Formats: sequence, C-alpha cells, structure tokens
Amino acid sequence: MPQLRSLIALLLAATAVADVASAAPAPGQPHKGLVVTGRVYCDNCRAGFETTASHNIAGATVQMECRHFETMQLHDKAEATTDAGGWYRMDIGDDHQEEICEVVLLKSPEADCAEIEQFRDRSRIALTRNNGMEQNAVRYANPIAFFRKEPLQNCGEILRAYALYNDTSENP
Repeated sequence: MPQLRSLIALLLAATAVADVASAAPAPGQPHKGLVVTGRVYCDNCRAGFETTASHNIAGATVQMECRHFETMQLHDKAEATTDAGGWYRMDIGDDHQEEICEVVLLKSPEADCAEIEQFRDRSRIALTRNNGMEQNAVRYANPIAFFRKEPLQNCGEILRAYALYNDTSENP
C-alpha cells in the first residue's frame, strides 16, 4: 500500500510539472499575445444603437487604452484604422490582468458623421488569459459609433419600427 501511494504521488508530481512546462512558451518562441478586433459605424439616427440606417465607417481611427484599475495610470495604448468594412484589428503583446482596457474612438473620415458622444465613444474589453476559461487569443469589442450632427430625414420612421419614436423625440 505505501508503494502505491508513492507511485500515485510521483505520477501527480510529474503531471503537474508537465502542465507547467506546456503552459510556458518554448525557448526562442515569442510569447503569444492577444488580438483585439471590433467595428466602427455611423449612427445616422442618433439612436445609440445600430439601425437599418447605420453604416460601417472605413478609415476611422480608434485607440486602445489600458489603465491600472486602482491608480488609473495609463500603462499601454495602441492605435488602429478600420478597413473597408469598418473593422479594426490590434495585436496586443501582453496580458493586462491588472488593467481596465477600452477601445476609444479618435477620428472619423466622414465629416457628416464625426461627432463623439461621451460614454458612448468606447468599448471595454478584458485582456487577460487568467480568467478560468479556455479561450483563443481574439477579443471582440462591442461596435462603437460616431454620430451625425442631425439625423437623417427617415429616422423617425425607422425609430417607429423599433417602437421608440414619440412626439418629443429629437428625430423628425
């Protein structure tokens, strides 16, 4: 019986060592980073969400900012530009477990859809692998929008379809 216990303890120790060794990157290989991707659109109706009048914005500039969750000191930032479909992609090198990371709107190439509304100009994302879930390296940020200064003429009709229009609405 003592020999069986010794054998089991040895097997458990060997398994633990193998798990730790497989978690670390092989010598000479770079540490696998994280990828942040998301989309930027124009909120033509100033609805605060995507509607049938919304469209993706090509050439918009966004920035990822990571701040320490206690001190709010900026630790990392990265910038990206959206492609023809309005999608951006940022390769992030490190884990940001101790930080709050957000993708923030910076600039729109569309003069008629370039207004940035505070608190609607960002999407918070978790950039850590240490959260108890098996996962790939891609993090999807929620879509974020630039707003038109004045809503399109057909926005009242569109918002009625969502049952959101009333006579006091800013939309015609």
